[in-house]
Amino acid sequence: MWILLAVASALCLGVYDIFKKLSLNGNNVLTVLFFNTAFGALLMSPVIIEGLINGSVGLGEASMGHFHILIKSFIVLSSWLCGYFGLKHLPLTIAGPINATRPVMVLIGAMLIFGERLNLLQWGGVILGISSLYLISRIGRKEGISIKHNRWLWLSFGAMVMGAVSGLYDKYLLRQYDPLEVQAWYSFYQFVIMGITIAIIKRVKRDTTPFQWRWTIPCIALFLTIADIAYFYSLSLDDSLIAVVSMIRRGSVIVSFLFGVIMLHEKNVKLKIIDLSILLVGLILLVIGSN
Repeated sequence: MWILLAVASALCLGVYDIFKKLSLNGNNVLTVLFFNTAFGALLMSPVIIEGLINGSVGLGEASMGHFHILIKSFIVLSSWLCGYFGLKHLPLTIAGPINATRPVMVLIGAMLIFGERLNLLQWGGVILGISSLYLISRIGRKEGISIKHNRWLWLSFGAMVMGAVSGLYDKYLLRQYDPLEVQAWYSFYQFVIMGITIAIIKRVKRDTTPFQWRWTIPCIALFLTIADIAYFYSLSLDDSLIAVVSMIRRGSVIVSFLFGVIMLHEKNVKLKIIDLSILLVGLILLVIGSN
């Protein structure tokens, strides 16, 4: 069951990345992110409202629970800020695979912190996945994207690292709190944090990039919310492995990759398809090994 939930989350994440790219092109990154957090909080608000009506603030009725979620909110926003800026300035077929290397960091953390172990098929899937993503990243050099001089590339790497930290922290949170409550409250806190950030920026008038409303913006929050619900419930199941769930979720790169090739006409298609096929085989091995 947890594998099917992880696959559903991956598909929604792929669509989520597409709507992000369409929303960010030539647009104000911070304002797009603010609206994303606003719509996300709105979608999850029934969970908070129901709890307040019943006289509950959720998260075990403890202030420490809300502190834990506040930390989660800062971690995710850090990842999103880096990732949004990177995605705006990089091809989707480059930014996607970079983000898909996140399971490497998660795997190391899961083994060190949670004592998780993978079988041979799962290890084969991880090795193929890492190899394919490494090959895809090298193609970036042919498109003039230098790892030494491109700050957007480094921001994408930063987003990947913070996303891995968030994934490991989720496993800790979901052992203590209800998945829906975690998602609802961290969505709310993200909205508050971004609201304060936008207010400060507008006050000092340092963000001069114009904002253009697009109907793809609310779709970012919609598909992310669905993806996160499936993800949180997958991790909350007792037999789930965070390293495997995280790798399957990175299968979302296939969806966004195909969009970048077909609709955005990005370069080096043949080489990228070969490398991405290696990633697909790796993900299939992970799913088989998890059964």
